[in-house]
Amino acid sequence: MFQHNLVLIFRNFRRFKSAFFINLVGLSTGLACALLIYLWVNDELHFDKFHEEDSRLYRVMANHKHTDMTNTQPDVPGLLTPALKADFPEVEKAVSTSSGSLNGTEILTFSTEDKHLKAPGRFASQDFFNIFSYDLLEGSKDQVLLNKNAAVISETLAKTLFGTTENIIGKALDWEIYGYKGKAAVSGVFKDVPSNSSEQFDVVLSFDYFEKDLIGKYAHWHNYYAYTYLTLKEGTDLAAFNAKIKDYMLTKAEDSNLTLFAKPFSENYLYGKYENTVQVGGRIEYVRLFSLIALFILAIACINFMNLSTAKSARRGREVGVKKAVGASRSSLVWQFLGESLFMAFLSLILAVILVEIMLPQFNNITGKHLILHYNSAFLLPIFCITLLTGLLAGSYPAFYLSGFNPVNVLKGKIKASVGELWVRKGLVVFQFGISLVLIVAVMLIYKQVDFVQNKHLGFNKENIVSFQLQGKANENRAAFFSEMGKIPGVVSAAGSGFRIGKGGWTQGIEWEGKAPGADFTFHEVRAGDGAIETLGIPLAAGRSFSKQFGTDSSSIIFNEAAIKIMGLKDPVGKTVRHYSGEKQIVGVVKDFHFNSLHEAIKPLFFLYKPEETTHALVKIEAGKERETLADLQDFYQKFNPGFPFEFTFLDQDYQALYESERRVSALSRYFAGLAVLISCLGLFGLATFAAEQRTKEIGIRKVLGATTAGIVGLLSKDFLKLVLIALVIASPLAYFFMEKWLQDFAYRIDIQWTAFALAGLVAVGVAFLTVSFQSVKAALADPVKSLRSE
Repeated sequence: MFQHNLVLIFRNFRRFKSAFFINLVGLSTGLACALLIYLWVNDELHFDKFHEEDSRLYRVMANHKHTDMTNTQPDVPGLLTPALKADFPEVEKAVSTSSGSLNGTEILTFSTEDKHLKAPGRFASQDFFNIFSYDLLEGSKDQVLLNKNAAVISETLAKTLFGTTENIIGKALDWEIYGYKGKAAVSGVFKDVPSNSSEQFDVVLSFDYFEKDLIGKYAHWHNYYAYTYLTLKEGTDLAAFNAKIKDYMLTKAEDSNLTLFAKPFSENYLYGKYENTVQVGGRIEYVRLFSLIALFILAIACINFMNLSTAKSARRGREVGVKKAVGASRSSLVWQFLGESLFMAFLSLILAVILVEIMLPQFNNITGKHLILHYNSAFLLPIFCITLLTGLLAGSYPAFYLSGFNPVNVLKGKIKASVGELWVRKGLVVFQFGISLVLIVAVMLIYKQVDFVQNKHLGFNKENIVSFQLQGKANENRAAFFSEMGKIPGVVSAAGSGFRIGKGGWTQGIEWEGKAPGADFTFHEVRAGDGAIETLGIPLAAGRSFSKQFGTDSSSIIFNEAAIKIMGLKDPVGKTVRHYSGEKQIVGVVKDFHFNSLHEAIKPLFFLYKPEETTHALVKIEAGKERETLADLQDFYQKFNPGFPFEFTFLDQDYQALYESERRVSALSRYFAGLAVLISCLGLFGLATFAAEQRTKEIGIRKVLGATTAGIVGLLSKDFLKLVLIALVIASPLAYFFMEKWLQDFAYRIDIQWTAFALAGLVAVGVAFLTVSFQSVKAALADPVKSLRSE
């Protein structure tokens, strides 16, 4: 019986070649999309899950309550880690790592006798390699961070610095970051951090050195310079533990505004967004979004199969009638038709896998991942289940529909589509194009928002400004470095600054006359050197900038308008405020500018005149002379700072990097929307073909009676175009709802205009008309004599 059904499958595929081709292309394209999205989603869901202690590994989070807002962040005092370990028996192990400007996202410069290179690094306490599963090639987990001057380096960094990973324990390293320098000895080598780790680094230095030598006197309960990680003992109730540690900070600092809670470490990657202490999303939103898109694209492909199978029912009816007449049961016919759809689904899977292998490099380029196909049970079993479900879903309706034909009526030629069948088929077409239209609208609005945030004037001039870290002799002899660099042709201005787009420290330590008792506001703090504000092109609203004309500005401070507003100061220039480092006089107020992404409203900020503490050089280059000026800058830098690599970024590139996720979503959405429209149009093309075949004699009679080609094209096209217009009416409010929700994540955003829906409708109607009219024109131009010959 199986062999018989297999023969029938091949005969039917050969008999209905166009339907076979349309179904194969549609299902294989849909499965290829689903496979790509599955690989991406699976990778996202497994981020940070590789740690052996994952089920018991937590990061301590803190709700920082301020007068104007509550921030949920991992920044806590470094003193918290040993205190939690000592005071709570539920804690098995506790680890501190550096946070703020010295975390794993920052770059340290490492030097040996003849090499200088940069690598991402972090500081961590002794049990770091005991609670995190970063495999050691050299060294013991318990010992590698025991020494204050220890350095554990990655396999790649070891090979770069020493050419090997063996026999390098004890080798000396010099390191530097933002003017801080230290010496270390290699105590261990770890395998490169996996790509599905949210924390990427090439070196781990001792937290003891960081806390005692770098933080020093600022290592107190009011300075949040660390992250705390815990492993809790088996059986610990997380809710009960969180209730115990919630107000623990008040036992250490009576005026603390922090409440604590522990959160599973591996959840932080996907669930990292908080509003008013409530977890409200994060990257998980994109995981859900693309999972939904995968389901919809598969559904569209399945709908094509259903529609085409039922549309050609008249041509399969006699086969069903004959089989039933000779005793075939309905169940055997159901299994025959399901077998056809399953065979088609698995045939499409083979083609889909080939397509995925071809498209995967480009997909990785768009997503920034390193996904590969592993033909193991972890991949094959889910894909088998997806394909099986797709085949059953695609073939279920045609199987039960075709197998239900009355054999007497079929053999008499009285088979006729019911009203219900026609409505189901039309409803499925509306569903297809409804989803396609939602995706088209989403693509247009996402593109417009990304274009808006990338081209909005930020309140400062980010164009043609080069930024690079100060290190080596450039850091030690800043005055000479900036003086000589300013003489390079093409350099408009140069200054030292701590300004970094999307990054920076914050403080609460500002007091002023008239401040309400108990009020607590956060301010972003930026260290600036001579000419930094001018180089950035930030306009003044009042007062002056830092200037040598007024002697030393070490006791001066400049606020932005947002800060002056929350402080409630009128005529602020000349007034005095108290900073944690001493009294400061307000010498100027700059106009508000965007120093973070447009996801956030402009926040209070101030500049301090601290040229000796600035971390980066900002160099304004004359427009049109970028290439030659950069070449001269590199030559100058290598002569002034021999051995150190000249690695720089443009400020506008740093700003664009803030929207990397949005750009990737925009690019992926374009591809998926295009594929959804393609698959929908394939189905429409097939339906138009069968509709034209069923109305062949009608078309012949109309042509004999004088109907024009345009009239016949309109006759055959209008029914399908009506369905697309209905889909637009249904899809528009859905698209508006989803995009309004997405845009709410931006403090500064576009308005949703009706033109987006009108344009999406025009695109869909235009594509649908071209698809249908091709077959309609072909039918209209056919010789009526041939179509009427049998009459």
